[in-house]
Order: sequence, then C-alpha cells, then structure tokens
Amino acid sequence: MKRKILIEKTEGQVRTFLLENEVVVEIHCAASSDERKTEGHRIGDIYIGKVKNIVRNIGAAFIEIESGVNCYYDMKDAESAIFTAKIGKKPLCIGDELVVQISREAVKTKAPTVTSNISLTGRYAVLTHGNTRIGVSSKLPKKMREEFKEKLCSYQNDRFGIIVRTNAKDVSFQEVEGEILKLKEEYERISAAAPTRTCFSCLKSAPPSYITDLKNVYTEGLDEIVVGDAELYARIRSFFESEFPDGAELLRLCDDPDFPLGKRYGTETILEKALREKVWMRNGGYLVIQPTEALTVIDVNSGKSIGKEKNEAGIMKINLEAAREAAHQIRLRNLSGIIIVDFINLEEKENTAALLKEFRCCLARDPIQTTLVDITPLNLVEVTRKKVRKPLYETVQRRYNNEPRVSEESIPM
Repeated sequence: MKRKILIEKTEGQVRTFLLENEVVVEIHCAASSDERKTEGHRIGDIYIGKVKNIVRNIGAAFIEIESGVNCYYDMKDAESAIFTAKIGKKPLCIGDELVVQISREAVKTKAPTVTSNISLTGRYAVLTHGNTRIGVSSKLPKKMREEFKEKLCSYQNDRFGIIVRTNAKDVSFQEVEGEILKLKEEYERISAAAPTRTCFSCLKSAPPSYITDLKNVYTEGLDEIVVGDAELYARIRSFFESEFPDGAELLRLCDDPDFPLGKRYGTETILEKALREKVWMRNGGYLVIQPTEALTVIDVNSGKSIGKEKNEAGIMKINLEAAREAAHQIRLRNLSGIIIVDFINLEEKENTAALLKEFRCCLARDPIQTTLVDITPLNLVEVTRKKVRKPLYETVQRRYNNEPRVSEESIPM
C-alpha cells in the first residue's frame, strides 16, 4: 500500500487529502489556525467544567465548560472522574467541578459531548484515564499483540491504561515505550495542575485537526506529505521535528504560484465529486447518496447498463462494484451512524451471501470501526460506522453549501 498526503490552505480552511495507491480515500476540512474562533471547541480539548443540570431518567448530566456552553455528559463516567470541587456525597451533584474532555463535536442542534475518561493520544499509543487495561490494536498480528502486552505489563495500574495503536507495527518497542512515557508525564502534569485551576480553565488544547490527521495516518507505505502553503509547511515541520523526527524527510513544499498544489493534483475537482449526490461507476451503474437527520441512504441503480445487464450475473456484477464503491464513499465522505444500502435485488441466496461477504471485506479496510449489521427482509443492508467527527458535507465552508448542484451528467467522469 502506497500512501500520500496532500495538505492545502484555501478559503480559511486547511484541507487534507489522503491517497492510497493514488486514489483519494479520505478528505478532512477544518478551519485554519488563524480562523480558530470559527471552529469552536475541538475534540480532545480538556477543561474544568461545572455540573449545571442532571437528568437522571436518561442517566445524563449537562456540564458547562464555558459560560453558556453546556455539554452532554454520561453519568456513568463519574465513577472515574477527577473532581476539583465536590459539593455532595452522591457520585455527581449539581455544582460539582471536574475535569472533562470533548469527545464529540456539537452537531446542528445537539450539544457537544464530554467525558471524564480522558484520553491522551500519541502516534503509536493512547493513554486512557478511566480504562485501566493494557490493550493492543486488533489490526496488529497476534504474535505482536502478545509481545506488546507482555512488555507493557509493568505499566498496569489502577489510574490509567494504555492502548497500542496500529502505527506501532512500523517502529521499535523502544520508540513506543518512549512515547508512552511522554504521555504519562503529560497525564501527571494535567492531574497535578487541575486542583489549582479555576472553573472553565482549559487544561489542554487539542492540536489543529490537520496535525491530528497526521498522527492517525498509518506510516506504512507513506511516501510523501505535500504541503501547498509555506506557513502551514513550517508548522507541520515543527510538529514532525518535535514528535516524529524521522517523518520530516517526507515533507515537501509545493507553493509555486503558477502551478499550485490544487491545480497540480486537481483537489477542487476531487472535493466537488465527493459532495455530489450521484456517483457513477465504471460499469454504467451509479449510487445515489442521501444523508438525512437520522441516517444515510445509499441507493444502487443499474443506470446506463440497463438493457444489457438484466440477468442475475449482470446484476451481481453491478452490485459487487457498488459494494466496493459504497465502502469507498462512506470513508471518503466520513459518513457515520446508521447507513442503509439498497442493492439491486438478487434472486439466488448464494449471490446475496457472496455480495455481503465482499461488502464486509471492503468495510473492514476502513480504519474507523464500521460494521455490516444485517440484511433486512426488504433486502436493505444495514451498516453502522462510529462517529468520530462531522461528515465532509458539513465541514466544507464554501460555495457548495449555497449554489445549486451542478448536473452530474454535465461533468465528465
């Protein structure tokens, strides 16, 4: 697997494109640092919050992290909370002050979500307060998982746990352990500082989203990171030199005003296609992708192949390509929650089973937890994908949100 990352700054946003074998598989858009005030609170920010309200019948509380900013909080988290001011003897009381971390951004009318289970994320490992187990990514080989657990058993304690990430397979144990020690030092610093800080204090500000994206990319096969802005390039190089020195050699600046990164790689066209409702496939069929408030629907259509692909074998061919394309689009657009895929109906059960197997394999390549749940009696395939951040269509700040859609047929595929 050959990987490449393109990062450009345009229209007040930093846009990151991840390519695998020259195909764009992920696009992330976030406000640039000079537009930070428009981005709001980031996932990973750590605050001292105050309990404003408790709704016991749903097991939730609302915690204020800034004047007027109330966040949803699962009361189960209170068991491991770090309190800086405690009002009563109950596990959680109105007026309690405690350390919380933003775990989910605000979405439309929904408030941000915070947790007491603080996580400090590095490139190779995650330190977890509230979860004290020593874990290893299931995507690592079994032998490697067992070796990591054995070598890290000395870190077992009743305050925090450690999870080794998939990226750890590309480096030595000494590098992983070195990062764990840094995360432990940061954890101790935050724990010690919290009791001395006032309510609403920010104990840790998460790095810009494009830096977090670089931490999350698998290093295996990563050939280069092309940056289209000199100031952005300097910030990223500074990050690499302090956190990942060996990766600095992958950086390349592409700021030629006559032939900028966007024009060289066609990022504008790539982004526009990733926001279309209709996605054409090579066999003439197409997908219609429609996000709603409750779920996302992906409809498979025979399209231009109709008339010549009416038999079972022809329909199976369309469905198999649709399964691969749907998995690609789910990751590309960062769709999450409930996703319903309506494939073209098949008559033979063996073909349906083969289709589901192919779709499941394609979804398994997604680094974010994605599960094919089942197929309903109406032949609708149910998929769930963990929500980590907003979908692509909600993060793009530009004319796509205001202008009428361009007709898909008018754009060559």
